[in-house]
Amino acid sequence: MRSGVVAQKVGMTRVFTEAGEHVPVTVLRLAQCQVVGHRSKDKNGYVALQLGAGARRAGNMSKADRGYFAKANIEPKRKLAEFRVSDDAMIPVGAEITADHFVAGQFVDVCGISIGKGFAGGMKRWNFAGLRASHGVSVSHRSIGGTGGRQDPGRTFKNKKMPGHLGVDRVTTLNLRVVSTDVERGLLLIEGAVPGAKGGWITVRDAVKKALPKEAPKPGKFKLAESAAKPDAKSDAAPAEAAPAETSTKPEGA
Repeated sequence: MRSGVVAQKVGMTRVFTEAGEHVPVTVLRLAQCQVVGHRSKDKNGYVALQLGAGARRAGNMSKADRGYFAKANIEPKRKLAEFRVSDDAMIPVGAEITADHFVAGQFVDVCGISIGKGFAGGMKRWNFAGLRASHGVSVSHRSIGGTGGRQDPGRTFKNKKMPGHLGVDRVTTLNLRVVSTDVERGLLLIEGAVPGAKGGWITVRDAVKKALPKEAPKPGKFKLAESAAKPDAKSDAAPAEAAPAETSTKPEGA
C-alpha cells in the first residue's frame, strides 16, 4: 500500500484526445509535498507517513509547531495529512513526492471539503419535491411539508431531513482516472470533478476498489531534499580541498 499526496485544487479545464474528443479534467498542483514524519507500529501502533504541503509563515505559528518542523529540518507547511502505508512503502523524511508518483490511466480516490452553501431549504439540501405549484398553496411552495410528529410520538425524530447548513463536509470521490501528469510544474490532471473550491486542499491516493497498475513506482516517486544532499556534498568536497593543500605544501618544504 503506497502513500498518497496532498495537492491544491487549481481549477478545471479540458484536454483533447487523439480522436478529437475533449475530456473535462480538474487540475491539481503539488505544492512542495514533503514527508514530515513517520508513524511506526512500535511507537504509534500503526504504520503511516505524515505529509505536508504549502508554504506557511513561521511568524503565524506557535513555538511548538515551529520546533516540530525545525526538528525535521523542513520548512513550515500549511496542510498536514497522514496516509497509512505498508512496511515496505516508507519514504525518507524530507523527501518531496513528485507528480509522476501517479501514472496516466490509473484510478485514484480524492477527498476534499465541499463548497459551503450556507443555510439551505429542504428542496435544495435534500432534493425534496416541495408542495403544489398551482392553486391551493399560499406562499409556501418550497416548504418541506409535514415532519411526521403527531400525538404519537409527539416529537420530531433526531436526524430528520430538514432545512439547515449545507456544504463544508468531507467528501470522497472514488475511481477518478488520471489523464496525465506534468512533473516540471507539479500538476495532476484528473478526469471529472473533484470536491472542494479553488485553492482548497485535496488528498489523492491510489484507488481502493481498482488494481494498481504495474508501471506505478513503488514505494513511490520522490526526490530527496537539498538539506539531505548538502552534508554528502560537503564530505566529498572536504578531501578534495585537503588533497591540493597537502600536495602544495610538499614542494614548499622541499
